Amino acid sequence: MIHSTADVSSINIGENTDIWQYAVVLQGAVIGHHCNINCHTFIENKVSIGNYVTIKSGVFLWDGITLEDEVFIGPNVT
Repeated sequence: MIHSTADVSSINIGENTDIWQYAVVLQGAVIGHHCNINCHTFIENKVSIGNYVTIKSGVFLWDGITLEDEVFIGPNVT
């Protein structure tokens, strides 16, 4: 599910991943399956996110970041 207010340019998003309000996902980002991307997040082009990852509100992930499977990123981590 991608919320109608999210700005998602990437087509590399796994099944059963939720992306909530006002999230921005740039074209080159890769997101695994069963992830939960909360509102007010930013994911840059060269970011790779594994499966079963939760990213809480206010998180910014910059180029070069790789998150393995089953990672939890708490609110407002930059």
